[in-house]
Amino acid sequence: MLRIDESLAEAAVLGGAFFGGGGGGEISLGLKYAKLAVESGDVIIVDIDEVTEGLIATASIIGAPSAREKHVSAKHILKSAEMLIDMSGEYITGFITSENGGMSTVNGWIPSAFMDIPVVDAPADGRAHPTGVMGSMGLHKVKNYVSIQAAVGGREESGQYVEVFAKGSLDKVDKIIREASVQAGGMVAVTRNPVSPNYVKENAAVGGLKLAIEVGKIFQKYRGDGERIVENIVKKTAGKLIDSGVVESVTLESKGGYDVGTVQVRGVTGSYLLTFWNEYMTLEKNKNERLATFPDLIVTLSSETGLPIASAEISKGQKITIVIVPREKIPLGSGVRDIDLLKRVENIIQKKMV
Repeated sequence: MLRIDESLAEAAVLGGAFFGGGGGGEISLGLKYAKLAVESGDVIIVDIDEVTEGLIATASIIGAPSAREKHVSAKHILKSAEMLIDMSGEYITGFITSENGGMSTVNGWIPSAFMDIPVVDAPADGRAHPTGVMGSMGLHKVKNYVSIQAAVGGREESGQYVEVFAKGSLDKVDKIIREASVQAGGMVAVTRNPVSPNYVKENAAVGGLKLAIEVGKIFQKYRGDGERIVENIVKKTAGKLIDSGVVESVTLESKGGYDVGTVQVRGVTGSYLLTFWNEYMTLEKNKNERLATFPDLIVTLSSETGLPIASAEISKGQKITIVIVPREKIPLGSGVRDIDLLKRVENIIQKKMV
């Protein structure tokens, strides 16, 4: 059992942002929600073996990070958890986040603090990913599985406030929730898919939350020293420093509740093209050499501060460092190990994934 204080909360957010791989939400929002959770009650992280009864629900934020009208508040996050419990009648004994990321690592912390339900160290995925199905621990392959999801988001004053409770096949319900995020201005808080502790143990990224905290401590220790941060994180994660350089161009389009685009970087040893679908999907050097493919972790960090830069925040002229971590070195959930799901990405980014 680990009781989260403000220092550990910051470490979780910073380390989570690294494992966001270009997605996973904004660091500033992650810090805001983590601080609020810690101030509102006890945020207790437990190991999966400590949960012996009831069901574990996944907490998530769904949407396009660059959407200008997006609005998800702490009230929305808590409301989505309350809706799931009240409308499904399920006995929830733990929350897990859908993924690691600057904001998403702390998914579930606010309802945990207010409802006195622990957070379980078993993210649905140890890195960030674009689709809800990828963060559903392989439930799309469970015959006759019925998905239950509650989503809340949007500003009431602009007429975009949305509450949705949906039940049905996982793929169909995910599409309903994604459309709800569009109607809410770009983003919704979601609580979804209660499953048994045993299912989580077998299909989630067990230990992914504490790993994010350990990586986050490196950001804290060498705060502001980009070179030392990169050196130590590469060592900790068994990753690889690719190059440092300047962003030459960025293309970004928000469509269907996602951010889709490319980043062109002029490095010291070559030219690099990153494609993203919220998260970075591919990294190529000099147009034809593939260096990494999702779910490999591809990370862009500020060469000056060492902090991760999300795909929605990257801009022309920035000095960045590119780091990769092979998929074999990351705790991954069943959802991002599915070949069929990876093939779907090819139609979005027009790059071979498998």
